[in-house]
Amino acid sequence: MEIAFETLIASYLEDKIGIASKFISDDLAQNLRQNLLILEDQKILVAAGIGNETKFVQNKKIRGDVIYWLDKSHNNPYETAFLSNIEAFILYLNASCYAGITGYEFHYSLYEVGSFYRKHLDQFQDNSSRAFSLICYLNENWKLEDGGELCIHQLNSNQHISPMQGKTVFFKSDELEHEVLVTNKRRMSITGWLKRD
Repeated sequence: MEIAFETLIASYLEDKIGIASKFISDDLAQNLRQNLLILEDQKILVAAGIGNETKFVQNKKIRGDVIYWLDKSHNNPYETAFLSNIEAFILYLNASCYAGITGYEFHYSLYEVGSFYRKHLDQFQDNSSRAFSLICYLNENWKLEDGGELCIHQLNSNQHISPMQGKTVFFKSDELEHEVLVTNKRRMSITGWLKRD
């Protein structure tokens, strides 16, 4: 586990975008994907929005995914295993980089065919608690023609990241604009933020 943590941090320090292929195991990724599909079948997922609290709006011209927030109180063994992994990563990140992370929030994200998320930052204008964004992908056998890439905008170039199962992406929430390109296949992930008080 610490090897994956170190890979994520080292690649972030090198390029402002951390990428690790085995942050979560294949077994856990498959079980999380299956759990997400069960929640979708039970119609528990809700349309995602933009903004927070009083500024919250839903606009499918900007963002088309549906979500479900993870919480240990759900007593789901796969959610709990994922969040325990996040807690271990936070301890490692704080110890090795003095990051000062004190909390987190994560949700499942499901994009149906034809959906996308326009270019944005992950930090609210009136709340700077989100320090780092972290995305874990749950998609088996993803191909280039399936679309749905994460496009991260940097000063001199854009980086396109395929949402393949087990791949995890990590970057500062207030620094890099990014978008989810139109997906040609159902696209699943767990997306969230490491937070400071």
